[in-house]
Amino acid sequence: MNAWNPDHTAGRRPGPAVRSPGDLPDLVHAGMYVVDDHGSIVAVNARAAFLLGRSADALVGRDAHDLLHRDGLGQSMPRAACPMMHAFLGGSTRGGAHEWFTRGDDTLLPVSWLVTPCRLEGGVLGAAVLFYETDPEEGVPSTAASPTLSQLDRLALLAETTTRLTSTLDAEEAVARLVRLVVPRLADWAVVDLITESDDVWRTTVATHHGGAVVRCEELEGPLPPVHEESLMPLSRALRGAASTLAGPQTYQGPPDSGIAVAQQRLFKVTGMHSVAIAPIRGPRAVLGALTLGRNAESAAMTDAELSLLEDIARRAGLALENARLYQRQRHIAETMQRHLLPQLPEVPGLSMAARYVPASRSAQVGGDWYDAFTLADGATAVAIGDVVGHNIDAAAGMAQVRNMLRAYAWALEEPPSAIVERLDQAVVNVTEASMATMIFGRVERSADGWALWWTNAGHPPPLLITHDGRSAFLDDEHDHLLGTGLVRSRTDTRTPLPPLSTLVLYTDGLIESPGHILDRGMARLRQHAAALAHRPLHVFCDLLLERARPAENDDDVALLVLRTPGGEGESAGR
Repeated sequence: MNAWNPDHTAGRRPGPAVRSPGDLPDLVHAGMYVVDDHGSIVAVNARAAFLLGRSADALVGRDAHDLLHRDGLGQSMPRAACPMMHAFLGGSTRGGAHEWFTRGDDTLLPVSWLVTPCRLEGGVLGAAVLFYETDPEEGVPSTAASPTLSQLDRLALLAETTTRLTSTLDAEEAVARLVRLVVPRLADWAVVDLITESDDVWRTTVATHHGGAVVRCEELEGPLPPVHEESLMPLSRALRGAASTLAGPQTYQGPPDSGIAVAQQRLFKVTGMHSVAIAPIRGPRAVLGALTLGRNAESAAMTDAELSLLEDIARRAGLALENARLYQRQRHIAETMQRHLLPQLPEVPGLSMAARYVPASRSAQVGGDWYDAFTLADGATAVAIGDVVGHNIDAAAGMAQVRNMLRAYAWALEEPPSAIVERLDQAVVNVTEASMATMIFGRVERSADGWALWWTNAGHPPPLLITHDGRSAFLDDEHDHLLGTGLVRSRTDTRTPLPPLSTLVLYTDGLIESPGHILDRGMARLRQHAAALAHRPLHVFCDLLLERARPAENDDDVALLVLRTPGGEGESAGR
């Protein structure tokens, strides 16, 4: 709410000062709240909180107009068109009826109201608002009473449509936003029919409104028959990309010429719509579907002017849906690529292994995180986990190069892990498209003394070892520089015994990092949960560890490789 004009206070006789919320009387039927000279609520009585379905804390400090004032269709009201704002700014006692507040659950509260000036603590001038609930049958008009949108309102709606729809790349969310924009502002019903990638027709949404809230009618949604190329019915023509049309139940009274016409007959019968406007939803390259707006019998019929507005809205919806589909198609390609890049774990007698990969949620669904395990020529098992910088297809391609070159070096060279990683580092700098990467590479070997890991660390988070009795420790004694820096520096090898029934956890930083928190906190959380799961089968171990240890606010991809050594005779490794 705008600041008040001091000139409006001339000649007024404000009442006593309001010092705190407790000063407001607890009226039996009427709600009351007080606003300061900026229109922010400073106090409410108990009846106001009850009627508005909001706690006092949820009301105090909020702009009263933005939070509460709505038109009869539940839409935000321009300040210049709000009669209560006129009363606030007029500086005199005024009242009115047939206005609407929005409750905490987004339903509408029809009210009669009285606004009067008052003086707040410290001499600041404010206003007290007294209101009570009226008969909803008298308070909420139908769309029949709504005049045609002015040119300014039409432009504002189209601008809002563009902003809302283009700010998401999720097709389902775009459709939901589209429906909320037009119901009940323009119509009592909205129907969205979309053509899928496989040319099926799907009635995605049938929605109406109740108490200002949008309500889905899922029993009317679902697949539709194919588009009949010779059908002259409005929806069939719209789905073929023909012109927009006004229609009604009488349009579909005759014998149906297609399965879609049968579906339309049922739609009109169940919804009670008496007037609809249907427009194709066109993308830049193809028709994506159709948008139908309908009105009930008590509402005014759709007009040519509203059909023209619907065409503009549908055109914007087509651009948004096309962008969402292109994004989802790219994501599908990226996910398919990622699935083919991730390896099948080898079968190693006595050694249990499990792995997981979780993509970043806000990218193209692939990234540079990876794991690998394979059998070497001498019978040892090579294990690796790494992270190439980036969260897109380029990062995944760089990861594939690094992983494949590591496999080649490890198989061909009978050298310690550190020497193999040094060769790989030179290749990353001079051959691959990867920029920089971290990695752990090692050999899991079995000897007369038991199992052991011979490994080297190139700037990666340390492995975690959990023994069968629940003790845990990070293997962080050695930590060399990451790949791709161009540094010429020798690397070290470490040999770590793996006790019977111990669990070795190799992971990427997405499992422990979160914005605003130190890394030690994430590592401590990982250690705590991993130790608690030490006796779980490995696949359960992996799933629960991801669920419990991964920070909720994390938006990075995660790779996880877990190994468990066998126990003594009669004991299970917990595959």
